[in-house]
Amino acid sequence: MHSRAVLLEEGKDPATTVVKMVPNSRPLPVKLLQIFSIFIVLGVGLVFISLNTSRYFGKRYEAPMARISVQSCFEEGNSLKSLIKPPSNLWHSMNDSELFWKASFVPRRKGYPFKRVPKIAFMFLTKGPLPLAPLWEKFFKGNEGLYSIYIHPHPSYAGKYPATSVFHNKQIPSQLAEWGRMTMCDAERRLLANAMLDISNEYFILLSESCIPLRNFSVTYKHISRSQHSFMGSFDERGPYGRGRYNPNMLPEVSLAQWRKGSQWFEINRELAVNIIEDSKYYPKFKAFCTPACYVDEHYFPTMLSIQLPRLLANRTLTWTDWSRGGAHPATFGKNDMTEGFFKRISESKTCVYNNQTTNLCYLFARKFAPSALEPLLELSSKVFGF
Repeated sequence: MHSRAVLLEEGKDPATTVVKMVPNSRPLPVKLLQIFSIFIVLGVGLVFISLNTSRYFGKRYEAPMARISVQSCFEEGNSLKSLIKPPSNLWHSMNDSELFWKASFVPRRKGYPFKRVPKIAFMFLTKGPLPLAPLWEKFFKGNEGLYSIYIHPHPSYAGKYPATSVFHNKQIPSQLAEWGRMTMCDAERRLLANAMLDISNEYFILLSESCIPLRNFSVTYKHISRSQHSFMGSFDERGPYGRGRYNPNMLPEVSLAQWRKGSQWFEINRELAVNIIEDSKYYPKFKAFCTPACYVDEHYFPTMLSIQLPRLLANRTLTWTDWSRGGAHPATFGKNDMTEGFFKRISESKTCVYNNQTTNLCYLFARKFAPSALEPLLELSSKVFGF
């Protein structure tokens, strides 16, 4: 026993070597666990810090931006400005039914909750280009904000006006307009509806590519805006070209006594324009029973409006036309006709009633003028027309 104890103490017995190693190996796992625990704590700490940092910066920068963006879009879409702002592009994909429906919205409350400057919508119903455009450019110059322009050409025509022109990008989606047919009135209604999308447009003038202004813009604007009536002819013409075109199938909507005739070229206010584009009562009758030799563009609007709102009509047009040569179309004037005397005869050709007063200022526009008339018209414009 004694010798064995000595051996154990000296560690010479192989067994004692094993016995001594066991106690020395126990501290190692504890240290490893401690080191491993430190790494876990550090890792968890980094994850915690990372999550809180992301949340902090996310709330501070990203979330408010998204909220502001959504709120801004919501407010912009429902603001007064978005409702009254005119279309930035006249080209659209609406068909006539959709267009007329949208344009027929009318505020029921009188007055406007914003400063509204009434504008005149100049609506050009053309076959193609505007050969007299340079004259109109002079007429419009310096009067921005008081007018709008809309062009309805043949659908195959794509007008290319320079970016500096008042006619640049003024073409609306158009369809074929046939002389004497309801498609002509469709084109006029299309022009009106597009113009009515701009709530500032209060007056609407229908013109052709052969029309010219006879007065400067200031005189034109004052004469139209101060008038108590709109300028559309609507008279009862007895004879083959008036009552002779009436079809009894127009009953009961239109009787012979209500049948009216007037010039195609008109000026109307917004109230009358709404009546025209929202009409579904008279349109089918005129489409079905006023076909050549009944020319619907001379009867549809004059008859309908004289039935509905006769108090608003001046019963005359502002556009001078010469029918003295006879035939189905008025006279056309070219270069050799352009003299001061020619236009003096127009201005003195008649007297009329304006706001219950007799006046010689009966015409603000005239037609038909050939492209060859442009050069002398530009030369005469300052002295004769005042622009």
